[in-house]
Amino acid sequence: MSRVSATRARSALAWVLVAPWAAWAVVRAGGLDRGFPLVQLVAYTPYAVALAALAAIAALLLRRRAAAAVAAVAAVVLAALVAPRAVGGGEAAAAAEPRLRVVTANVYNGEVAPGELVALVRRERADVLALQELTPALAAELDRRLRPVLPHARVAAWPGAAGTALYSRVPMRELPAPPGLRVAMTHAELRVPGAAPVRVMSVHPTAPLRRSATSRWRGDLRSLPAAPARGPVQILAGDFNATLDHRELRRLLGQGYRDAADVTGAGLRPTWRGRRAPPVTIDHVLAPERVAVLGVAVRELPGSDHRAVTATLALPQMGTRPDPR
Repeated sequence: MSRVSATRARSALAWVLVAPWAAWAVVRAGGLDRGFPLVQLVAYTPYAVALAALAAIAALLLRRRAAAAVAAVAAVVLAALVAPRAVGGGEAAAAAEPRLRVVTANVYNGEVAPGELVALVRRERADVLALQELTPALAAELDRRLRPVLPHARVAAWPGAAGTALYSRVPMRELPAPPGLRVAMTHAELRVPGAAPVRVMSVHPTAPLRRSATSRWRGDLRSLPAAPARGPVQILAGDFNATLDHRELRRLLGQGYRDAADVTGAGLRPTWRGRRAPPVTIDHVLAPERVAVLGVAVRELPGSDHRAVTATLALPQMGTRPDPR
């Protein structure tokens, strides 16, 4: 091979290594993940940071400086978008009472043992438990075993494993589901002593596993209620089938919410591990901007492919004005 041919081969190889990560940075930064398969791919953006950096090193080893520079820029852009999730540590609330500890758990087609959920509730001192992928059989068992710790329940146990539920220490009344939803998402209003009314929804939109399901996933996320600046406090907790790299979840956050794990620096802790894919963070607790996030924990949940997420929140006191943030 001549020197010119070798140079061209190195250039071609360098750009082949760099181009995917440069394109990834453009898609993520521009919010261009609007269809299949970009919605599926963008969930793995935290891994793309390291791969873009490796591509930059490879291009340097091939002595292709332009390609290396493009890969380096892509790595920096992606890192700037992802890294803030690992920075935090909770918030100091002027009044840390009343508090609400919200736990969300996907029970994997009802495969999690009832005893594991009772132990989780006791260990986390949960005030509210939001469940997804609940089966009628597990719901019936929990109705008996959870009552001593969480006596109030609202359950939408659809056939199969399409059900969701909310269990609470304090009384609650069921609310109608927002229009447009094609899946069960239990929604209820809680009366927490000393706090404004609190509305909690157990969230589980359609999983965007196929091209046809992607539009339903988008529609489900867009049907979720916004967080009002005054009045009832709206909290969304569950398996969103979306990471903070998805445009649709960021659009929802723009309607008055903050991701509790992102606020506390736990935003990169994976909550779901697939059999053929790297783990990602798709389970979230979203709280309004007027709610202080005091802490987040991610816990193993035996029997499930998800981890449970616990968020400790400081609620606005009854009669207080909304936080102007």
